[in-house]
Amino acid sequence: MQEADTTAFELPETSNGRQVRLPHSFVNHLGRWFFQILFAIQGVGAFALITLGVTLTKTRTAQHVVWPLVAREIARAGVRLLPMFLFVAAMLGLLVIGQTVSALARVGAIHYLGSVMVIAVVRELGPLLTALLVLARVGSATVVELGTARAMGEVESLEALGIDPVHYLVVPRVAGMVVGVFSLTVYLILGALISGYLWAFLQDVPILPGDYFSQLAGALGYMDFVLLALKTGAFGFIIAITTCYQGLAQPLRLEEVPRATVRAVTQSIIACVVVDALFIIIYLAA
Repeated sequence: MQEADTTAFELPETSNGRQVRLPHSFVNHLGRWFFQILFAIQGVGAFALITLGVTLTKTRTAQHVVWPLVAREIARAGVRLLPMFLFVAAMLGLLVIGQTVSALARVGAIHYLGSVMVIAVVRELGPLLTALLVLARVGSATVVELGTARAMGEVESLEALGIDPVHYLVVPRVAGMVVGVFSLTVYLILGALISGYLWAFLQDVPILPGDYFSQLAGALGYMDFVLLALKTGAFGFIIAITTCYQGLAQPLRLEEVPRATVRAVTQSIIACVVVDALFIIIYLAA
């Protein structure tokens, strides 16, 4: 039996007559990793459908309670992070745009500035960087809050009172996260583009403000605005659903909350990168 199990992971002989064996540990690890991905997709997907169903069917239920929670989450995932994002926008303008403008001016390719800025900042860096910062600042805190509430029995108390935990705890966070990621992305992009020109101006780059913003306007199309809104909305929805799922969907103990936070952050980053790659394909196809 042991010999049969060993040969089950052997490959056919190669041209030089040698056999290549895959160790049991590697195959087991690969299998567990594959099924963990499938189960995670299934769980988060089902939770997303439940949240959408609750949002559509209970839009008019307890509005005087839910809408203040939505406003609080918008302030939490948007307004309170604005100072940090203005600083990040200034640094992004220095590190990316200012150096790019200076480099293009040295090689005489300043007329490509608008296209480079739209591709680098508007389409890619702005939305993805915003999503990662909001995930680190708000998403991780969401897992801790909901996981602690679940471990302390607060979620069961809401159910005993006839209150839908998804409607009360998840829907406001999803709405706040979507609006917050979209708004902060717009602020980050505008701040980076303006600060980038200021850094380029300090380097005596020969480009007038009118020419700079004319190139940006010429490089932008209606698809950029549409896909920017869709991408940021998707990022906010993914982060909110994943973090809420990891905090609520399992009967956590207090000592399991940090592990759930790590899972939520990892899954959110992977999902956002995959969605970003899909939008790149849409940009290229359009």
